[in-house]
Amino acid sequence: MQVPLRITVRHMPQSPALEERIRDEVAKLENFNARIVSCYVTIEEIARHKQQGRRFSVRIDLRIPQHELVVNHKDDEDVYVALKEAFAGATRQLEGTARRQRGEVKAHSART
Repeated sequence: MQVPLRITVRHMPQSPALEERIRDEVAKLENFNARIVSCYVTIEEIARHKQQGRRFSVRIDLRIPQHELVVNHKDDEDVYVALKEAFAGATRQLEGTARRQRGEVKAHSART
């Protein structure tokens, strides 16, 4: 990665275990696609309800050459589950972008 990983935690205490999990997930993305230029991860506690508990939001901004991928995962009760789901979405987006770049996605002909 050309730009160092940036992790932002809002409205909750920062945890070394959480940061380590994020670094592990980003390393998996780099193994999948080594052309990642930058990665910004934002974790936010969006609400704390008396009956429903805590809610978390995870946003991942990935940049690869000629593309910017953004993944938002909101409204999960466990921050680690929210991270897992967000990084799964980032992996799917990277796979789709790689397929399009290789020309494996079928192009539809223009309607006349």
